[in-house]
Amino acid sequence: MACRWEEMWRNVCHPTNFIEWKKYDDEFPEFGKESRNIQLGLAANRINLFGNISTNHSSWPFLLVIYNLLPELWMKRKYMMLSMMIFGPRKPGNDIYVYLIPLIEDLKLMWDQGVEVFDEFCNETFKMHVMLFCTINDFLA
Repeated sequence: MACRWEEMWRNVCHPTNFIEWKKYDDEFPEFGKESRNIQLGLAANRINLFGNISTNHSSWPFLLVIYNLLPELWMKRKYMMLSMMIFGPRKPGNDIYVYLIPLIEDLKLMWDQGVEVFDEFCNETFKMHVMLFCTINDFLA
């Protein structure tokens, strides 16, 4: 019984098994047809680099996670991209959009127009598109 439960949990925990993933495939069939297109998750949270709760310093990493990978790989550090890091004496607050504008512009470009990418395995160039599938953050972020 335990093995069956583990198998069911493994099937549920990967984003490709979420209802929303299937809805995106239905809504954007051209995106779903190309298996090399990338679906990303953006995670943001404040971290305490110095281990001191009373510090006034604020550090905000923004990580992009590639969800198209196998479940064993997509949460490994080497497959996550640090898209930006906001340092400062205080949290970014309502001005966070200033930092996010370049990331949003790049994501829009990769969604609308795509980018030419060389696939070494197939020895061909193709137009890859990228979708921001979800964001993960706490209430403050």
